[in-house]
Amino acid sequence: MPKLRVHNLSMSLDGYAAGPHQDAENPLGVGGERLHEWAFATRTARAMHGLEGGESGLDDRFIGQGDVGVGATIMGRNMFGPVRGVWGTDEWTGWWGDNPPYHHPVFVLTHHPRRPVAMAGGTTFYFVSDGPESALEQAVEAAGGLDVRIGGGASTVRQYLRAGLIDEMHVAIVPILLGGGERLLDDLDGGADGYQCVEFVSSPAVAHARFVRTLT
Repeated sequence: MPKLRVHNLSMSLDGYAAGPHQDAENPLGVGGERLHEWAFATRTARAMHGLEGGESGLDDRFIGQGDVGVGATIMGRNMFGPVRGVWGTDEWTGWWGDNPPYHHPVFVLTHHPRRPVAMAGGTTFYFVSDGPESALEQAVEAAGGLDVRIGGGASTVRQYLRAGLIDEMHVAIVPILLGGGERLLDDLDGGADGYQCVEFVSSPAVAHARFVRTLT
């Protein structure tokens, strides 16, 4: 049965998955890029963005596992871009250029409808305005029997945690203090109950905690 998975979700020691004041100049929030330095040092992440080099090893293994068996992605509107309110005539198509690194259907949660946007490399962004459950249903169908990944951000992950829909979650705990931004595990209303840590390992850069849902 297809699973709903979260992978390589970076979180600071004080619980933040993004910095404050996200905008076009600070897509990860002010200081948020520090959360992802470990990922962009890996060979796999660099290759996804058309770059050479990078490190192999534990961190690279986790980055690579995040795409295995995934046929569709769900993300929040904030992760897709800095545009707020109605889409209007804005031509924003994401942070990733003409060939995003997904190469499968991506479902973006939004309060404002928008026509799908087809990109190079097989990525098409679909904009879902009738809730996270609808996005998940559409993503499962589009994935064709493969798993669905939640790409982020923190608010989107929390919505699915509160609903008890996430089957597996990997959090990369980065040894920094952001002091502000968007917290990952606030206001879950018991949604984190029923998860067991099945793997906890560390590289010099980051600690990896992997959780699976044990209650149905």
